[in-house]
Amino acid sequence: MKVRILVLAALLALVSVVSLPVQAAERPTVKLSKSQAGTGGSITVTGSGWRSKALLMILVCGQAVPSRGVPGGTNSCANADGRAVTTDADGRFSKKLPVAEPPVPCPCVVHVATVTGAKAEADAIFQVAGHAVEPLPAEASGGRLSVLTDTRLDGSSGLLTWFGAPPVRTLVFTVGNVGTSAIKNPLFQVGTSHGVYAPQWEEQQWRGTIEPGKKARIALPVELTGGAHGDYTVSLKYGGKVLAEQPWGVGRPWGVTLFWILTCLVVPAALFRVGMAVIDRARPHRSGRARTPVRLRLPELTLRLPGSPSPDREPPPPSTLPWFTPDSDPGAAGRLSAPHDDNSTTPTRKGST
Repeated sequence: MKVRILVLAALLALVSVVSLPVQAAERPTVKLSKSQAGTGGSITVTGSGWRSKALLMILVCGQAVPSRGVPGGTNSCANADGRAVTTDADGRFSKKLPVAEPPVPCPCVVHVATVTGAKAEADAIFQVAGHAVEPLPAEASGGRLSVLTDTRLDGSSGLLTWFGAPPVRTLVFTVGNVGTSAIKNPLFQVGTSHGVYAPQWEEQQWRGTIEPGKKARIALPVELTGGAHGDYTVSLKYGGKVLAEQPWGVGRPWGVTLFWILTCLVVPAALFRVGMAVIDRARPHRSGRARTPVRLRLPELTLRLPGSPSPDREPPPPSTLPWFTPDSDPGAAGRLSAPHDDNSTTPTRKGST
């Protein structure tokens, strides 16, 4: 019996030892090499329990404590002096961070959060030496909203979007009031971010009242800039806390590319035709010779009788004496020899008769 108890205790101890690292890995942690440093110095930030090969952003933020997170979002952080780091295969990282004063007073924290993928964050208390310290603002009591369903983006791109018009969608989600008082006309913040850039927040107010223990379906418009394309992330924030994130893949506006290709083909052709017309008008012509159009003359069909002269031959020139023929010419009748003088006398022999 004692042997069985000892074996059972050993098994329980082994299970607890094995499960401790697994539980620790499920929750990200952050540790600092120093709890206080002045502006211009630096600290080393280490972490564990994060996703493997995850991209993280490290910032010094004010008006925050680990129990409440960063209510003001990244607007209360020293964003210009932040650092990015990628975790290893075991979800660990180590990064040197310069100390900078946040735009709001302390208490301050070193805030570490994922940039892409599933959202995860962790904070560690940090004091910026010489920076102002003020009490935290009172936490809002009463009604509190919680997202009950997954967010989605409704809508589709039209023909105008294909030619560079701003893509528009509707962010739809369901929230529930988990507080003790009603919430009237809640003010949300909708942000869009591209790649590793911080979201650009826009305030949008929903008209209505959510009673305690009740839920409501909310739809908020989301619009990007003209010609936007690529992978975007739509974030929803209420009361300084990010409630949900939704990825949005925007296609490239190929109509704009097609337009520029046609412009590059049509405009040079039109300019060439205009230039040729100007050159043709400005070219000098030879004087004394009128430009006559070239006409194509077709052969004429004529009816030819036997013995009739060919139309291609020229008629013989008219005779000087048209009423005489060469045979009836009086000067030429009976003259077969060379012409001689008829009045001349030829001597005759004497004694002839």
